[in-house]
Amino acid sequence: MRARMKRSVHALSRTAGRLTSGSRVLPSFLIAGAQRSGTTSLYRALAQHPLILKPVLHKGVHYFDVAYDRGLPWYRAHFPLQATASRLARRYGCRPQAFESSPYYLFHPLACPRIAWDLPGVKVIVLVRDPVERAFSAHAHELARGFENETSFARAVELEESRLAGAVEGLCASPYSVNHAHRHHAYLARGRYAEQLAPLEPLIGRDRVLVLDSGRFFTEPETVYDRVLEFLGLPHIGDPVFERHNPRPRPTPMPEPLRRELTDRFEESDALLTSWLGTEPTWRR
Repeated sequence: MRARMKRSVHALSRTAGRLTSGSRVLPSFLIAGAQRSGTTSLYRALAQHPLILKPVLHKGVHYFDVAYDRGLPWYRAHFPLQATASRLARRYGCRPQAFESSPYYLFHPLACPRIAWDLPGVKVIVLVRDPVERAFSAHAHELARGFENETSFARAVELEESRLAGAVEGLCASPYSVNHAHRHHAYLARGRYAEQLAPLEPLIGRDRVLVLDSGRFFTEPETVYDRVLEFLGLPHIGDPVFERHNPRPRPTPMPEPLRRELTDRFEESDALLTSWLGTEPTWRR
């Protein structure tokens, strides 16, 4: 009953949003990834700031990856009214900024050019995590959500290359299509962060991309939060509550030989992150 009521409320809200899309704001910044790297925790911390406007219904709209065929008015309908933003600007003397968090944006091959085209001047925040731990966490996450049926992480890693064969080419050839394996089974590929960050530099601009080490975010959340506000050009108002969200229990620990093997496989990719982070990743120290 509650689920049906929630769906009805969301449907009404989306309808109202479409009817008023022309009077709604577009996001000034996006949290684009990486999946299982603390994006939800950062989203909820930022959403507590009075000048940061979250989407009306849920944190991730997923427009630039799996819903681009719906059009920009549909996307705009997910955000607050311009009147709300104006009221806040008068109250605080600073323009508020809307945002959303869709961690598939970083990995989807078409998301970056779409973002650059539709949101000129947008800023992008990316969190990165130990790619081995990220992969292990992602496997548990996909299992729990029913998108993965291979219970062995080691076996899922073995299958990844064949599962993803031709996925990028297919997505580019059929821009509005959705590839299940690319979205849900890219355990190692999503951890090659530098490869995914590379298109952001020419299309978005290096100065409008902030890459954060999630290891540091979880140990020094206040420092990282202040850095995000500085990047966005927003004043520090209030003290947010920092919490970890969406942790997934692991049924069994990762075998150490597999961990060492995967750590070695990510060595070159991790080294390329230094220029984005300004320091060596925490998991390599």
